[in-house]
This record gives sequence, C-alpha cells and structure tokens, in this order.
Amino acid sequence: MGYASIHTNLPGTKSEELLERREQAVPRGVSFGAPVFAQSAEGALVTDVDGNTFIDFVGAIGTINVGHCHPKVKKALHEQVDQFIHTGFNIMMYEAYIELAERLAKLAPGNHEKKVLLQNSGAEAVENAVKIARKYTKRQGIVSFSKGFHGRTLLTMTMTSKVKPYKFEFGPFAPEIYKAPYPYDYRRPEGMTVEQYEAYMVEEFRNFLITEVAPETIAAVVMEPIQGEGGFIVPGKQFVQRVYEACKKHGILFIADEIQTGFARTGRYFAMEHFDIIPDLITVSKSLGAGVPISGVIGRKEIMDQSEPGELGGTYSGSPLGCRAALAVLDIIEEEKLNQRAEVIGKKVMEKFEQLYKKYDCIGDYRGLGAMCAMEIVGNRATKEPSKIITNEIIKEANKRGLLLLSAGVYGNVLRLLMPIVISDEQLEEGLTILEQSIEAVAAKTITS
Repeated sequence: MGYASIHTNLPGTKSEELLERREQAVPRGVSFGAPVFAQSAEGALVTDVDGNTFIDFVGAIGTINVGHCHPKVKKALHEQVDQFIHTGFNIMMYEAYIELAERLAKLAPGNHEKKVLLQNSGAEAVENAVKIARKYTKRQGIVSFSKGFHGRTLLTMTMTSKVKPYKFEFGPFAPEIYKAPYPYDYRRPEGMTVEQYEAYMVEEFRNFLITEVAPETIAAVVMEPIQGEGGFIVPGKQFVQRVYEACKKHGILFIADEIQTGFARTGRYFAMEHFDIIPDLITVSKSLGAGVPISGVIGRKEIMDQSEPGELGGTYSGSPLGCRAALAVLDIIEEEKLNQRAEVIGKKVMEKFEQLYKKYDCIGDYRGLGAMCAMEIVGNRATKEPSKIITNEIIKEANKRGLLLLSAGVYGNVLRLLMPIVISDEQLEEGLTILEQSIEAVAAKTITS
C-alpha cells in the first residue's frame, strides 16, 4: 500500500461543504490549489477533511523544508506558549530574538560583523531591506530583475515582474524601481551558445546601467539566486558574479532574496553560496519558521546600524513563536543533515526528469539546484511554445492520484517541486511515479483529442 490514498472524488463531501462556505466568506482574489481542506499533516504527507492523503511536493510554497509538524518544532512552540505568547520585542524583549539573530548572523556568508532584523513575512523582509539600503546609501533607486518575484505589497509588487495575477490594475506603482534583464538559458536566442549567452547577458546588465538608470542613483540591486515564481530559473555563475562586481564598483548594495531558496532547499543554508557571493543584505523567511510566520534581514553591521531607534520594527516582528520555531528549524537542519539530504533528493529528481524528458515531448526543459527542481511544459518542443493548459491538467491529474503540485513561471507553464526535505526515499519515489502517471494521462488525452 502506498502513502497517497484517495478514496473520494475531489473535492470530497466535507471539502465541498467548506468550499460553499468559502464562496460566501472569502474574496475570489484569494486563490487555491487542490480543492480540498487540510485535516492533519506530518512530514511530507497531508490528509484532508475527507480522509484523503496526499504526498506533498509543494511544501506550502517552500515553507516546510523540515516537514509538516516536526516534533522538535511542536515541542518548541508548546514550551513558548506555556511561557508567554507575545510581548512585542519593542516593548519587552525576549532572549529567543537575540539567539536567532546571533545564529543567523553566524550562518550567513562572510566573516564580517553582521546584525539581524526580524520581521513577519517575506515581503516585509524585502521592504525593510530596501529601507535599510536607502538609509545607508542616501540613494533611492532599486534594481530588481525581469521574471523576479519579491512579494505582494505595493513596493514588492512593483519589484515583481509577473503582471497577472500580481500587478494587473493594482497601480500606480512605487517610484524609483528599475527592472534589469535576467538570463533565461532555455529561451536564449537560437544559435547562441551557453557561454555566448551568458556574456551577452552580462553586457546587457552593463548597458542597463547606462540606458535605464545611472548607477550613482541606485541604492541596491535585489536578486533571487534562483528565481522562484519566475520558474526556477538558475542563472550562470558568471552573470551573478559580474552583477555583484558592478555593485561593488558603483557603491551599490547587493541584496540576496533568499526567501524561497534558503535553509537547505538548494543543499546550502543560502543559495548564494553556490555562486561564491557575499551579499551586503540577505532577506529570509518561508522555511525558516516551518510554517510559523517569521522573516528577517541579515546584513553588514555598519549598514544595519544606520537606522535610528524606532525606524525599524513592527508589532509582531520577530514574534516569540516565530523565533522559537526558527531556532528548532536550524537545529533540525544541522542534526538531520538536511543540506546533504537536499543534494540527494535533487539528484534523484533530476535523474527522473531526464527519463521523463526522453519519453514526453510536452517537457521542454528541466532544471534545478539541490532540491529546488522544475520542468517546463510546452505545447511544441521545437518552438518552445509555453502551455499553461497542459501544466494545469497535469496538476489536476496529480491531485486526483494523491500528489500536491504547484506551477510557476511567467507563462504559468513550469512544474516546480518543493517537497519537504525530510521526505523518505519511498515517499519521493511514489510521488515521482504519480507525477509520471499524470504526465502520461495528459499526454494520452492530448494525442486522442
């Protein structure tokens, strides 16, 4: 008997009732993936209110690297609730905030002195990193990259590329935000080698600093080491390093947005370690809290100390529950060697992707780093025409078979895998088998139709 177990239609009776209540109470603008409601979750498995059990290849959009309801996280939270739930760090401080800041500073790349600001969400971390950069440099300009995603607040929405569903009719947007070109190797110009394309993109960034914005007006460049919502696009090492060098040359701060890539997802605590880059500021969130809201900005001491008391913070920023969950997460990553485990998972996934690529023409590309892997779905492999329709059909088929999947990419045609890194080999194999069955079912339907 497998781990996935679906014995009702989706949605089941109880989920259907809850969907009707949702229709009356929740705005349409809040999306959902599988049409079911969670009852319980543990490790890499989620069970809905009708008793259907799913293998989780989504991980709450990359927030559950240590798995659902890890015993050490639950223990830490119970202990904290028994002591106190919240005092507001800016009213009465608590040790967990200090300990987490110390540990994050120690883990982050570079031997320089660092300080850490804790917040609630990824978007809040990015917003505060921008505030800190502007305060320190006395400049206003912020550069993000095409196809990037940084959040849904006004500022971070402005920095984000994908118009629908994130930006459409939500303007006007924040000023002094500029979008630089970002490499997309799968869609590089025909006839151009990988090396030529990378050199071309480096030159494009240099030209950007001439044609779009003067470098002396830029406070910071904000880059995802691997673009998450953009489609798990992995840039070349040379491109990242040349952008970093340009920042150093012009006194621009380099901010690494590690919100989705951090804490063992790519086989490192921080994905920028793969590129031999030491960022000035790093934003973190998602899997840091194992499902409990917490985020942070890790930065050089002299940059972080530029703001005056009261200029940074928030009512729930760095909450006791979030701090205790995060401390447990860091223990788990170290004790269970999750960085090494992510490398093993990534190798298995990419080997499977290679097999699937050879069998199914709807797979145009597959890529990844560590356990951050994706495949790009196309309607025509020769023209690389994106197919959001086929992608969504594969997700629906996977759900029916007991696998949670999520799409990404500016065209909505990328299947991204963010399974908990604690997933067992057997659960991983079963999930990948269901993925193949789902692709096969959709491919058969496409051929017959």
